[in-house]
Parts: sequence; C-alpha cells; structure tokens
Amino acid sequence: MDVTADSLVARAARELSADADELVADVERGLRREVPELWADPEIARVTTRNIAEHIAAALDGLEHGVEADRIPPPAADLDRARRLARGGVSVTAVLRAHRLAQAIALDRVLAALPRLTSDPELISAAARRLTEVATGYVDRSSERGVVAYQEERDRRLRWRLSVVNDAGLRIGTTLDIARTTQELADFATEHFADRACVDLLDALLHGRDPDRQPPVLRRIAQRARTGAHTDSAYAARRTDGPDHPRGPDGDPPPPAVAPQQLHTYPEDSPPARVLATGQPARLPADGSPGEGHSTLVVPLRARGVTLGVAQFSRDGSPEPYDGEDLLLAQEIATRAAVAVDNACRYTHARATALGLQRSLLPARTPEQSAVDVAYRYLPAGDRLGVGGDWYDVIPLSGARVALVVGDVVGHGVHAAATMGRLRTAVRTLADIDLPPDELLTHLDDVVLRLSAEAATDPDDDAAEIGATCLYAVYDPVSCSCILARAGHVLPTVVTPDGVHRALDLPPGPPLGLGGLPFEALEVQLPEGSLLALYTDGLIEARDHDVEAGLTRLRQVLARPARSLDAACDTVLDTLLPERPADDVALLLARTRALGDDRVAGWDLAADPAEVSRARSRVAAQLRRWGLEELEFTAELVVSELVTNAIRYGRPPVHLRLVLPDPEPPAGPGAGRGRSLLCEVRDASSTAPHQRRARSYDEGGRGLHLVAQLAERWGTRQTRVGKTVWAELNDTAGAFPAFGDLSAI
Repeated sequence: MDVTADSLVARAARELSADADELVADVERGLRREVPELWADPEIARVTTRNIAEHIAAALDGLEHGVEADRIPPPAADLDRARRLARGGVSVTAVLRAHRLAQAIALDRVLAALPRLTSDPELISAAARRLTEVATGYVDRSSERGVVAYQEERDRRLRWRLSVVNDAGLRIGTTLDIARTTQELADFATEHFADRACVDLLDALLHGRDPDRQPPVLRRIAQRARTGAHTDSAYAARRTDGPDHPRGPDGDPPPPAVAPQQLHTYPEDSPPARVLATGQPARLPADGSPGEGHSTLVVPLRARGVTLGVAQFSRDGSPEPYDGEDLLLAQEIATRAAVAVDNACRYTHARATALGLQRSLLPARTPEQSAVDVAYRYLPAGDRLGVGGDWYDVIPLSGARVALVVGDVVGHGVHAAATMGRLRTAVRTLADIDLPPDELLTHLDDVVLRLSAEAATDPDDDAAEIGATCLYAVYDPVSCSCILARAGHVLPTVVTPDGVHRALDLPPGPPLGLGGLPFEALEVQLPEGSLLALYTDGLIEARDHDVEAGLTRLRQVLARPARSLDAACDTVLDTLLPERPADDVALLLARTRALGDDRVAGWDLAADPAEVSRARSRVAAQLRRWGLEELEFTAELVVSELVTNAIRYGRPPVHLRLVLPDPEPPAGPGAGRGRSLLCEVRDASSTAPHQRRARSYDEGGRGLHLVAQLAERWGTRQTRVGKTVWAELNDTAGAFPAFGDLSAI
C-alpha cells in the first residue's frame, strides 16, 4: 500500500495524540512565557488551559481522520470562552498572539515526528505542506470565529455599560433629597452589577461642617441586598475582629450590623479607610471569605474635588468576580451619584438656611389679646420650589381691637422670604399708627413700589419686579364689627355660630406694587363665636380642581365641628392639601369674642372744665364695680389729663370710655401680667396731642408726660370725625410710680 502525504500526517497525529498532555504542557509553557496576561487572573488562566487542551485534541483528531481544515469542528465551548476573555478584559491582540503561538508550537511537534515515520524527503515535504495548510486553515478559522465572538461580546458590554451609565443618569439624583439619592444608588447597583451595596457619607458634611477628626465619622445612609444574597453583607453582620469592620464613633466595635443612619468609623488600615484617605477606588480579590462577598468594589464618592463618602458593591451570587471594567463602571456611576449627593447637600443646607430665615421673620407665637382666639399654620412649598413669601400676623390694637393679616409675596426663595419680612415689618409699623385697612394698604402699596425701585437699580438683583397680595382685617370686640380690605388677595371665609358659611365679598383691590389704584374696605358684623378664615391661594389652588372647588371644600371643612381651632387647622390642611403642596400655604383661623355691656362703660361729657371732676367720680365708681380699686387713683389721674386736654384743645362732642378686656387675671403665659384697663377719650378734633418737655418753672405741659409714666402704653388713633386718645393701665404695673420717678414729671 502506497504511503501518501495524508496518511503520513494521520500517522503523526495518532502518535502525538498518545502524548497530547505533554503537547498541551508545552503549549501552556510557551503561552505563559510569551502571553503573560492570559495567566494574570486565575479564572482566565483556567479558561486558557482548557482552551489549549480542547483545541489540540480537535486539531489532532481532524488530522488523524483526514478532515479538511474548514470541517474540523472547534470545541463546543470555544465561543463562550472567547466571550469570557472579552469580559475579563484580555486584549484582542493577546488572543490572536495566543492562537498563532499555540499553532507554531503544536505544528513544530508534528513536523518533528514526520522524519521518524519515513525517510522519503519528498513525502516528508508533501506531508509538511499538507500539515501546514490544515493547521493554518484551522487556526485561521477558529481564531476568526473567536475574534468575532470576542468583539461581539466587547461591543455588547460596551453598549451595556453605556446603557447602564445613561440609565444611572436618569434614575440616580431624581430629587434633591440626600437619603433618597443614595438609596437610588444602592438600588441601581443591586439591579445591574452587585448583589449587595451600601453607601456611607461623612457625617460632618451632612451638617455643613468640615471633617474634624480622624478617622472620619460616617453615617450609613443607604443599603440594599439583592434577594438571595448573604445576610452578613458589607453592611450587615461582619466579624468584629475583621479588618474592615466599622467601628462606633468612639472607636469601640459596634454591633455586628451597621443599621441605617448609624454612625461608625473604619479602621485606618481597612480598604474603605484607604479609599476615603486617597480618593482612589479599590477592587478586592475574590477570596471567597464568608461574609465579605465573592468580590468587592470600594469606590469613593467625590464631587468638586471633595470626598463625600464611600460606596461598597459586592458580589456573592455571581460566578464572575469584578474586573477592571466593572471598577470603571462603578466609578462612573459613583461619580454621577456623588454630584447628585453634593447638589442635594448644598440644596438642603441652603433650604435650611432659608427656612430658618423665614421662621425668624414669622411670629413665633401670637401676642396676647382679648378680641379673638387664633390658630395658625404655615407650610412651605415642596423642595423643588423652596421657601416662599407667605406670611400671617396678629397685631393687638388700641380699644381691645385686633388686626389680622395674611399676605403672599410673588415668587420663592430667600429673596421672597426677605421681602416678606420687610412687608410684615411695614404692616406692623402702619398698624401701630392705627390706620384704617384701606389706608394701610395704600401706604403698603407705596412701600412695595419703593422696594421695586430699589431692586431695579441693583444690577445683581434678579428679582427687580416685586409683587404681593395682602388681606388686612380689624375686628372690634365691643361692636362685633370687622373692617376688611384686600390687595389682590383671595377672599376670606366666615362661618357663623349657626353653621352658615360664606365667602366675604370684599372689593377686589389691585395687587401691591401696581400703584395709583384705590383700595376699598368693607365692614361686616361678626356675631360672637364666628369663625373667620384668612389664607393664601396655595390652600385652595391645585392642579386637579379650580379655585371655586377649593373654596367650596374649605367652607365645608370649616363648617364641621372641631375640638379646637388647632384641630380645625389640621383638618383643613389634611383635607385640602396633597402631601407636598406646590405652593406655600399660610392659614389663620380666628374665632371672635365679644365684650358685653358689663365690660364697657362710657359717658358723654360737656365742654366744661367742671366735667373733669365728674369724670373722675364716674371712673372711680365703675372701677369699684369691676373690683379694680387698686387702679382707682391711677385711672383718675390719667382720665383727668385726657379729659382736660380734650375739653381745652379739642372740639365737642367729648366721650369717655372704659373697657375691661379681661375680667379675670390671665392664666398660662400671661400669668402675672394682671388685668388691663383701657381708658379712651374721643373728641371731634383731628389734631393729635404731643408730649413736650416742660421746664422746671412751667406751670403746665406735664399732663401727657404723666400719662406716659403711669400707663403701660398710650397713643392716638384717628377716627372718621376726630380722634381718640387712649391709655392702657395694668393692675400689676404699680398703679403709681415710685417717688424717685416722680421727680422727672
């Protein structure tokens, strides 16, 4: 039987098949020497060894049976292994070099066997050509298939990484809430590339401070474990003697689990501590130690050059440990999350400052007064808009009256809050001079115009246009009348004691800041026990209903019985507002009181100096009926001066009135203040009295100075037909000053 080149190649392949293990070892030694990157990772090294053995077995079998190169079946797992090399980060150049080097080593061994099988040089040459042709064809085909699979996997991973990074940009940092942002990072990581994740932030930065101690104290903000992951994860049970175990803020080992919001520190030699110190990420090897994860990434959260904290991602359910590309992916996502966390921190601190400013500009508590019972609520808008310019106020006025104010500055932010503070101060100042509601709003309109003019001259001010609305009401418990005026504000609502509810139809009035347009007031009677509701538009306006629907719901809620005004406020807010209102809300509820005839006494006086004596007698008698004998002497002095001035410098008719706002001494915060007595003298002259400093030998000019010394406060208010001079006395004020004080009179 003639020997052919094919039969000679087949005999050589059969002989080498018996020593295939030795051939595999030769190829492996060559690859370890020439392509070391295939052996750097233990898992990839195992893949490479299996690949060498299966390729040699397939090639020798094809040579032995005379199969053409394009028909030799490659190993079944060849493409999966190429993809595994791609996932492991091995370069395509290394893969191609490995194919050619393995071909050269194996081909050299087969060629070396040919001379032992025949001495015919022509046959050996023909067999060598055939062998080289088949081997080259097989390597070309297998390497081409492998490179295609490798590149497809690389492209797929690149697309996946880009998709994950883009998805992270959409899903992490959706709000300006620190806890929610970090939890979004942990949730996202466990959905895409981790079995467990935890996020720690520097506690000092959360409170707006620089870290002031080493090791830094961290707070566990977020954590997440995929279903089925080990419970003793990076954030759960770790051995207290483990090198990476967090410690309590004082250095003592905490309980095995780091609970949410718990403060802890990491030992200085631990990977998280090194990452915090250097700002460089770390990839921990897959050592398979229990509780530490199959593989772990420790990544710093850095934004604008500052390390905010550290994130840890672990795998224990995946057969593949993290590689370099996974670390790059985690870095990219952590960087995006860190910027979102930094933005949330900055916003949180700025919002806290603005809210603190706003709270300082609103009344901490309502002042004591006897005209109405009040309750109030203020709710800032949702985080997206920040603080606003809504405000409310309760201002005691002379004659036992009270002013109720609600206003709304256009816009949100610190500028709106600061403008609100200026307008509230202006309203209180104008209220102190007892202007009627319509006149007060006219003057307040002038204030807003001046503020707008000032803002327009500031090139750095981005809110030159200042606008506001306001509702101002004055309630008199003696007459049970209420005078109201509004400047573009929503209508108030009143509920009478019999349950009838309605909106008070006030003249509209333009918003503040337009200028040149008049304001009109409306006077209504409010029976004792009526409920008056003043509020801003954020309470009744919503996306799911119009203003009229909101007003109807408000009136229905207010008509229901409530345990107290505070409970009524809570019920209104719970019923009308969503969880996060889109606008600021200010609500002021006032239940009216009435001062009956038994607490008010008045007398018309003739324009005769003799009336002064009769006025003192009437005052003394009335105070004895009220049980205020301790104020009798003081009240007689004050009334004498006020009546004398009205008769001497004013115009008739003259009227004297005494008002007892509190029949009993107040309890609670006002305890010890005693009972107040209001003395009022009204005449038809609009000329207001003024104190003057009398010289030592002047016979007059000390009357109002004496009133100012004896009264807790005094003043003048203009009326439609004249003025009223009033003084407030208190039965604990020492009804008469000490003798040392009298020398100044």
